[in-house]
Amino acid sequence: MSFDDFTALVDSPVYVVTASAGGQRAGCLVGFAGQCSLQPARFVVWISTANHTYLVAEQASVLAVHLLPQDHGLAVRFGAQCGAEVDKFEGLAWTEGPHGTPLLTDAVGWFTGRILERFDGGDHIGFLLEPLAAEANDGKPLSLHQTLDITAGHPA
Repeated sequence: MSFDDFTALVDSPVYVVTASAGGQRAGCLVGFAGQCSLQPARFVVWISTANHTYLVAEQASVLAVHLLPQDHGLAVRFGAQCGAEVDKFEGLAWTEGPHGTPLLTDAVGWFTGRILERFDGGDHIGFLLEPLAAEANDGKPLSLHQTLDITAGHPA
């Protein structure tokens, strides 16, 4: 069994991570994320360095992490488009959270987290988050296997 065979067995939720800094807002589809500590509560999200959202997140102090509904629309909007070329939030229902961080109204759930640390993981940077606020709604979140047909919108 190869590492690819092993990871193909995993069907984790996907997330949209949003950030705001320097007068910009951004968001991207994230497949690598998870809780990494119980006490204190901590969560890590991994953002591709090729992604426009990474540039905004590097300047931000807070990120928002959203679980997506089964509807493929939000995943395509945040995964298949490049934020340097389009405003992913235009025409979308969202509210402003801490430090201007966009919160997606149609998410199954979300939390905001203060960025405690950033660390290199290869072609992704890990953002260690301390949860600040959260909201959970009804619904089953979209999973990684349900988004494998989405081609990344950021430059290769």
